[in-house]
Amino acid sequence: MLEIKASETVKEGSIFGQITTMDHEQLVICHDQATGLKALIGIHNTTLGPALGGTRMWPYATESEAITDVLRLSRGMTFKNALAGLNLGGGKAVIIGDPRLKNEAFLRRFGRFVQSLGGRYVTAEDVNMKTSDMEYIAMETRHVTGLPEIKGGAGDPSPVTAYGVYVGMKAAAKKAFGSDSLAGKRIGVQGVGQVGKYLIHHLIKEGAEVLITDIFEDKVKQVALETGAVSIEPSMIYDLEMDIYAPCALGATINDETIDRLKCAVISGGANNQLQDESKHGQMLLDKGIIYAPDFLINAGGVINVGAEYLGGYNRDIVMQQTEKIYDTCLITLEKSETEKIPAQQAAIATAKERIEAIGKVKLPF
Repeated sequence: MLEIKASETVKEGSIFGQITTMDHEQLVICHDQATGLKALIGIHNTTLGPALGGTRMWPYATESEAITDVLRLSRGMTFKNALAGLNLGGGKAVIIGDPRLKNEAFLRRFGRFVQSLGGRYVTAEDVNMKTSDMEYIAMETRHVTGLPEIKGGAGDPSPVTAYGVYVGMKAAAKKAFGSDSLAGKRIGVQGVGQVGKYLIHHLIKEGAEVLITDIFEDKVKQVALETGAVSIEPSMIYDLEMDIYAPCALGATINDETIDRLKCAVISGGANNQLQDESKHGQMLLDKGIIYAPDFLINAGGVINVGAEYLGGYNRDIVMQQTEKIYDTCLITLEKSETEKIPAQQAAIATAKERIEAIGKVKLPF
């Protein structure tokens, strides 16, 4: 295991350059030839506590792509946890490869790497990882959360994540339309995985007109059958006349090409890192008059859920009450964006950094 810490004398575009630019504490490279495991753990900031963030598994085209993803995701977790009021820092892990590679030995080996960090990083499930995978990881480390309820965990965090996205969307609607009612609103949901599926149920229940898409046709058909949402081709989502665009798949769907095509008043979804370029595309949305609910702000329900499990004394009612606070935090952020004439993403990050700086005066990094 190689631990890499940031240096001040670095070249732009290098690994150290990326770490320095995003102000990470640590990047851990994990490799095990016997199981075929190749993983990266990014620890961004531990001022508020141990770095908590899920592990995702993805067949990245290049190692550089995986490094960029883990650094962006772990940084986002710092801001997510800070805004959610959690005493947890930001971290994330990515496993490089086809999810079909997973087996007991593979996952337990990853658990050994997590354990070797001595609690600086706490893992949970993310894309292509399940609560059952967390069970294997937990055989080798206690620094894991998101375990099945039958094993004393809080279970799948997706419903709580979706609820947070839902209340965040209502706050964004309040800012854009003067009312937080989603009844009659035309909403395009991109991605019908666990979070997208639960979000769609909330929207349909409130009376919204929901259009759904996903690269997996079978999933779209099943969710459409269950909910009554209307399925559309993936290529159509950016050109639809809609009130709200809800990206709930992978990130970077808000970019130079799509912003020009979007015909919506609000963007509010569960995907991470929706802005391909944080500063550039946040400003483009502001200039176009589109209300953007920062992803790491409104999709924090999941980490609120697994964080409560890890810290002990899990109580579902308390978790849901804390998740409901996303509504107020989102409204405050959007007001700050309007008043200061800055992108909502920038406003949210500024608020998160203010909390980290304040707490940093009374404690050292974890």
